[in-house]
Amino acid sequence: MLEYILQFLAIYVVCLFKFIGGPLLGNAAQYSIFEIILVTVSGMMTSVVVFTFLGEWIKTNWTIKIRKNKKKFTPKTRKIIQVWQKFGAAGVAAITPLVLTPIGGTILLTSFGVKRRKIFSYMLLSAICWSFILGMSINQLMKIPFLKQLIG
Repeated sequence: MLEYILQFLAIYVVCLFKFIGGPLLGNAAQYSIFEIILVTVSGMMTSVVVFTFLGEWIKTNWTIKIRKNKKKFTPKTRKIIQVWQKFGAAGVAAITPLVLTPIGGTILLTSFGVKRRKIFSYMLLSAICWSFILGMSINQLMKIPFLKQLIG
């Protein structure tokens, strides 16, 4: 039982920083799809809650540093701004698990001035959907005999 809790906590900590770690490590630990969704969503939403409340502080302190350097837009930031202009907060939340980290997506939404309630709801919906999709996909991929032998 203690081993299971420690394993769950380790996967949870990984999900605080990288979303894809939950479905990958959850499948490696032979978790059910429910357990994979639970650990992945709880890890991502912990980051979202913490960085939403710290977002204003981060925004004010990082804005000073960014203005001093005046970096030009990179292709990645241009794509994110295009997604924001086309799809708004829901679009940024939808790409957060795939392209951004939970921390990066939350800071981005906070810097655009999205209200906390919207951040929480959009990120929760995105986390549930993507953890289910990725968890099921990885589970099905691991049933292919060639991949099973290749990974071990």
